[in-house]
Amino acid sequence: MRNKFLVTVIAFAAAGLAFAGSAFAQQPIIIKFSHVVSPDAPKGKAAVLFKELAEKYTNGRVKVEIYPNSSLYKDKEELEALQLGTVQLLAPSISKFGPLGVREYDVFDLPFLMSDDARARQMMASPMMAELNKKLEVKGVSPLAYWDNGAHVYTANKPLIRPEDFRGLKMRIQGSKVLDAVARELGAIPQIIGFGSFTRHCRPALSTARTMCRPTS
Repeated sequence: MRNKFLVTVIAFAAAGLAFAGSAFAQQPIIIKFSHVVSPDAPKGKAAVLFKELAEKYTNGRVKVEIYPNSSLYKDKEELEALQLGTVQLLAPSISKFGPLGVREYDVFDLPFLMSDDARARQMMASPMMAELNKKLEVKGVSPLAYWDNGAHVYTANKPLIRPEDFRGLKMRIQGSKVLDAVARELGAIPQIIGFGSFTRHCRPALSTARTMCRPTS
């Protein structure tokens, strides 16, 4: 299912750092980069590359501290931390921005929204996305880039071949009203569970299916 080609946003705290003045000249600026996946995941590797390039091209004037695996903030906490300025950089799923108050982002959770990678990239560079970015900036979040996080897939403890195969399954979803509606339309029972804890919850007694992205390497 290619509806979730671009789901990861590099989001920066709009008022988190000041890059001018004597303080900048005297000591390096620290950027705390928090994300929810392991360092070995594609997003985790990209975070490390960002750190290397940022420190290289600023000649050490910027230091990037990476906090993987929700080690600094949990999945549900990190956007609030970004708005408060206690962390400066995130790579959250695009599904996080609807609950933040910019409901237009919910459209990206619709199944089969984008037919291929080229169309997805074209859309993310469109004037429409520029307008959505402005709405996020009002919330104290500045999108810097949209990353490829793979196709949207469903996994379960049994084969999912037909829509009726979803009936009665407890499905882990993110806090998106669209994902909730899709799960209910399939006959599943949606459960909002943060990424950092979904592995612990994906046991037969708690969750028998999940919706997620298959990362690209």
